[in-house]
Amino acid sequence: MANHKNCPNPFQIFPFMTKKANLYYITTASVLCAIFYLLGNWQHSGGGVASAISSSGFSRFPCTIANAIPSSSPRNAASSAFASSANVVLDFEAHHRAEDLIPTEAATAQDLHFPPCDPKFSEYTPCEDVQRSLRFDRERLVYRERHCPEKGERLKCRIPAPHGYRLPFPWPESRDKAWFANVPHKELTVEKKKQNWVRFEGDRFIFPGGGTMFSNGADAYIDDIGKMIDLRGGSIRTAIDTGCGVASWGAYLLSRDILTVSFAPRDTHEAQVQFALERGVPALIGVLASKRLPYPSRAFDMAHCSRCLIPWGQYDGAYLIEVDRVLRPGGYWILSGPPINWEKHWKGWDRKEEDLKAEQDAIESIARSLCWKKLKQKGDIAIWQKPTNHVHCKKNRKVFKFPPFCPAQDPDKAWYTQMDTCLTALPEVSDIKDIAGGELAKWPQRLTAVPPRIASGSVGVTAETFKENTDLWRSRVSYYKSLDHQLAQKGRYRNLLDMNANLGGFAAALVDDPVWVMNVVPVEATTNTLGVIYERGLIGTYQSWCEAVSTYPRTYDFIHADSVFTLYSERCDMDDILLEMDRILRPEGGIIFRDDVDILEKIKRMTDAMQYESRIIDHEKGPHEREKILLAYKQYWTAPAPTEGTDTAS
Repeated sequence: MANHKNCPNPFQIFPFMTKKANLYYITTASVLCAIFYLLGNWQHSGGGVASAISSSGFSRFPCTIANAIPSSSPRNAASSAFASSANVVLDFEAHHRAEDLIPTEAATAQDLHFPPCDPKFSEYTPCEDVQRSLRFDRERLVYRERHCPEKGERLKCRIPAPHGYRLPFPWPESRDKAWFANVPHKELTVEKKKQNWVRFEGDRFIFPGGGTMFSNGADAYIDDIGKMIDLRGGSIRTAIDTGCGVASWGAYLLSRDILTVSFAPRDTHEAQVQFALERGVPALIGVLASKRLPYPSRAFDMAHCSRCLIPWGQYDGAYLIEVDRVLRPGGYWILSGPPINWEKHWKGWDRKEEDLKAEQDAIESIARSLCWKKLKQKGDIAIWQKPTNHVHCKKNRKVFKFPPFCPAQDPDKAWYTQMDTCLTALPEVSDIKDIAGGELAKWPQRLTAVPPRIASGSVGVTAETFKENTDLWRSRVSYYKSLDHQLAQKGRYRNLLDMNANLGGFAAALVDDPVWVMNVVPVEATTNTLGVIYERGLIGTYQSWCEAVSTYPRTYDFIHADSVFTLYSERCDMDDILLEMDRILRPEGGIIFRDDVDILEKIKRMTDAMQYESRIIDHEKGPHEREKILLAYKQYWTAPAPTEGTDTAS
């Protein structure tokens, strides 16, 4: 308003604002407009100042440097240097064509092509490829460990589902049956017929819940264990099953709120891990050989081996030492099968009594050297317990010289890390009754209680940040469900993967749904949070997304990728990661990408070329956020029938 003081007020100049005054203003304005219009026409028609300037000035000057610089100019001396080139006729023709330009991403996107792979690759596991494994040492089963293809060896095509593939049965029905077309292997139905692992009936497999050491069924076997330790009180939540078979032990523990990671190698027991995944049970391809298992220290409340054929007494006890590393303080190790109860079974096992006794004596000796306590042996089951701290264990090193405590190291480092034959020291305690590393809350309070690793400050995350993260992901998952109705539909998805899990908030928000989530902490992440995830009562693994996952094709129904491609933008190729995601995603499965909008645009171009249905959606906070969400759905397609000559997804 202050600026208006200097402006003349028409009401002050003409205080008599009448209809006559208004007519005066209108007439004056009209006359002025007409005058300026006529003046403009006159100038452009050849008269006036503008015409004079044009005819007497610039039109007479040739476009030469010599004439363009007046003789009186200070630059006159320099003008002679250009005189030779000044008379050159200027060329205004175009010398660049559109086809000469460097192709943009939008242009190259039209050339993206990801063809279907040959049907022979329908069960391809890149890092556990049988042919490649033959190049490596058989000592300690090194050849069955991860050996990934070099960059030039990687497939640049989409892995097909076998002909006739069908969506798995929904949970909990899937625990007991799977479609034959999805895992077309009958070998185990013959090899393990007497042990009641799996039967083939019509177009499907039936899983009675049996096993080599639990012919009466996994439920009855677990009940026997439950009579020896408390499986229902909430103190046992995470478990690991080594040499899992078809994972019936883990499948039946789920009804007791115990989440098990089952693993077995890709060996002569064809497709055992694949069966587990089709049943909707967490499993990975893995083996106890020369490298640490891909889990942090103090991860599992319970470890199990039922006739798993692992030589526990060999290699200076390295395998039991590794189990000790991943067991939490006070955790349990359960062993059934040879050599337990050898006195009764030695003839049936076709083994010598003295050999079996020596084997059990070696296991007992190693367990004592690790300061484990043998709780009980009843029938075919024996259970040991790890100490809650190492106060006594450090004192008895005077008696047990081996294994020594490991020198200062990172006990959570477990990606291609050599296995140790030294004892991983537990965190220090101030009192002999304390639990090393901190006491865990019982399940389900454990999920939202501040994990001990955070409370101690060892991971650089505050308790307040943890609680905020839990609330944030509860809100985000709610938003996801409003976008992806398949995620919201209970029973539609079962096996989920979070590619960059951080604190496990995504999985925690889904805990009441009939799903399980494999939480991956990338080895390239700035903070190793996998130990926190296990302390929450969730499961996960380490992984580098520059390599393939140790699992079969079509493992997961749904994949969550939060900032994965930002993390790997300078590390490996985007198309390799996307092709791996496609390999492990089931037909009609879904993916939610969360990342910067520019990255999502690139991803969308590639997923469109891979025949996904996809769309980019605004961040839950609104359209002004650079971070967006990309929903992508894999279409149903399979390899052709053996008699057909073309692929349905070409």
